[in-house]
Amino acid sequence: MSRVPLGILDLVPVSSGSTVPEALRNSIDLARRAEEFGYARYWFAEHHLNPGVAGSSPAVVLALTAAATSKIRIGAGAVQLGHRTPLSVVEEFGLIDALHPGRLDLGLGRSGGRPPTPSTPSSPSTEDVRGHAPNGLRIPPKFSPAHLLDAPLFQLRQQLLQQPGAKTPDYAAQIDDILSLLAGTYRNAEGVEAHVVPGERADVQVWILGSSGGESANVAGANGLRFGGNYHVAPSGVLEAVQAYRAAFKPSAELARPYLSVSADVVVAEDEATARELATGYPLWVRSIRSAEGAIPFPSPEEARRHQWTQDDRRLVADRVETQFAGSARQVADRLEQLQEATGADELLVTTITHDHRDRVRSYELLAEEWATR
Repeated sequence: MSRVPLGILDLVPVSSGSTVPEALRNSIDLARRAEEFGYARYWFAEHHLNPGVAGSSPAVVLALTAAATSKIRIGAGAVQLGHRTPLSVVEEFGLIDALHPGRLDLGLGRSGGRPPTPSTPSSPSTEDVRGHAPNGLRIPPKFSPAHLLDAPLFQLRQQLLQQPGAKTPDYAAQIDDILSLLAGTYRNAEGVEAHVVPGERADVQVWILGSSGGESANVAGANGLRFGGNYHVAPSGVLEAVQAYRAAFKPSAELARPYLSVSADVVVAEDEATARELATGYPLWVRSIRSAEGAIPFPSPEEARRHQWTQDDRRLVADRVETQFAGSARQVADRLEQLQEATGADELLVTTITHDHRDRVRSYELLAEEWATR
């Protein structure tokens, strides 16, 4: 199982009582330590208008991290194309690749400009009536984001991220443009060529990230690209997403067969009780996201315990809480193996948030040590 690489997804979390500069320094420190621990990749997510998440620009943080590390692959998980242009993405990653060639992963997502497309229901072969995969992996009921789309903060985010009157292009067309700009084969409808400097022929791996069996999975498969399935944010759709990707896959110059990474939210400590204590703030943090307030600074266990939970609150976060892997290194590694078995993932991507940076570093260290024995 240790042949299945582990990577890290970092949101650059801001803890309560901390600051954005501290969060950035902590993430760069964690990337250095992850390189020492033997992790294969270090990715940054993109989020906006969230007081508790400082990762608003993956390219900027990647440039800082690349200069602070030497060999670990670094990337975006994912650049949100809903408010970006293919040219700006290729130029940004081309700039970083110019000084750090062969280390960049360009993860691309749809979010940021339009609501998600409803996906097809899971087939009976992937999820039984008890809400588990055949090997016992928990597959919770689907979470509907419908209430988020009309929330004032969500609407404001769309207004601020896009130019007035701008429309988000077709996602598949954006991916085609990025691939052709990277390859140096771009032509517009009138036949005019575009050659991106820097960016053309940049040595980057292109990934598509998706949460369901919808457009992202199909685009990744149709283009023969690597795909990142999302268990840590959308656990209900992970099986349908990986199945859709494999069903749509066509061999390309890049890949002869499907190549899949799957994410999971984990907290590791010396024992299960300590890990669960470190994870105490997670439900309240998820609640702030799911209630359309924006991610709050990650609370301490003491702060989290003061929250008065309602039944609606608990239902809002249930799928995320019950699919977080919190425990000893052996317990978490066992559940990661279960996730890998259920999805057939070629790699796993883990994300950990704790209130104290030292606990987060230690979580990744313990997991790496255990994973190396598998």
